[in-house]
Amino acid sequence: MSAIDLSKVLDKAWEDKPLADVLAAPVAALKGVTDRDGELLQEAFGVKTVADLGQLKYARWAAALVALNTTTK
Repeated sequence: MSAIDLSKVLDKAWEDKPLADVLAAPVAALKGVTDRDGELLQEAFGVKTVADLGQLKYARWAAALVALNTTTK
């Protein structure tokens, strides 16, 4: 598994937090996700935290389909 640049995926306030704190954080801790996005994710899928989003079966299914894609863009 390769390293991830947390500054590219997390809001600045969350970059130096322990992983457990990031996983328990609201999804708005992810760069580009707003508080309103978080509200909508909670309404639609019951997603409250970064961990919830990562474990969301629909997101996992979509990621698996992308991984299976052998065509180039």
